[in-house]
Amino acid sequence: MPIFEYLCHDCRRKFSLLVGVSAHEVAASCPRCGGTNYRKLISRIARVRSEEAIMEELADPTKIGDPENPRDLARWARKMGSALGEEGGEDFDAMVDEMMEGESHGGEEGLSGHSREEDSSDFDDDL
Repeated sequence: MPIFEYLCHDCRRKFSLLVGVSAHEVAASCPRCGGTNYRKLISRIARVRSEEAIMEELADPTKIGDPENPRDLARWARKMGSALGEEGGEDFDAMVDEMMEGESHGGEEGLSGHSREEDSSDFDDDL
């Protein structure tokens, strides 16, 4: 039995309905406001893949992006975690967030623990 998504025009919310297979369509209403003014949405589909196929796709180097870019690595790490259906825990999430922040601040704090400014100040002391 398929699940269809609808958009209620009265309250502007999306809702899903499990629709049985029958010759006639059952009239439904929005579970939030009870409105009957809605339209069917085109939903995303999910394809069934084996864990091996998922791992092969994740291992594809073209899916990572630039391996030198912390943002690309963080995006890939999150995608890998969600594709495998596993939670990385707070440490993993903190590491990925740190990688993203390091790139957004113009430094590479997420990878080395030091900002570029700190690294360049070490060279100034030697001069």
